[in-house]
Amino acid sequence: MPSVALPGEKAELIERTVAFQGHFRMARYRFRHTLYLGGQSDEISREVFERGRAAAVLPYDPVRDEVVLIRQFRAGTFSAGRHPWCWEIVAGMIEEGEAPADVARREAVEEAAVQILDLLPLYSLVLSPGACSETCDIFLGRIDACGVGGIHGLVSENEDILVQAMPFTEACALLARDEIDNSAAVIALQWLALHRDELRSRWG
Repeated sequence: MPSVALPGEKAELIERTVAFQGHFRMARYRFRHTLYLGGQSDEISREVFERGRAAAVLPYDPVRDEVVLIRQFRAGTFSAGRHPWCWEIVAGMIEEGEAPADVARREAVEEAAVQILDLLPLYSLVLSPGACSETCDIFLGRIDACGVGGIHGLVSENEDILVQAMPFTEACALLARDEIDNSAAVIALQWLALHRDELRSRWG
């Protein structure tokens, strides 16, 4: 759910211009906003990486107590000086007219060759609110993990995705060793750690 405004919190857009348009878009915003001590801020100029809306899903088999994680090369992680292959959960961008749940189901098939049997919404987040407009709707998806794994992804999008089903305890061990640094994956796995018994009782 989007953040709810507190009394007096208002922002005014003065101007938006596109500063760069390539594979991604950077826009320059000029705005002012109210101050907690009263009055208004000076005019502020900020560049924002306009990324759009994403949907992500952690596939989970409650009978086998296994999750499905994916691993692929990431340019952003590479530029941050980290090892650029990351453990993640399935995710994709939401196109015009699409529902987040439909994208989660579609991407599960495209990226991991797995069918989502039930879908549970967890959170709707702004991933990096100081610099990027990207939002992400995170889901947990019930699956049958039998036979899941291999190399998947769309060749037309240059995807080379390693798919691995693993015991939930193994995924938690990766998390504890700080080997999962993708925010959506960390959030979904921690949610599952808190609610796993209840979920296995409901879905098992």
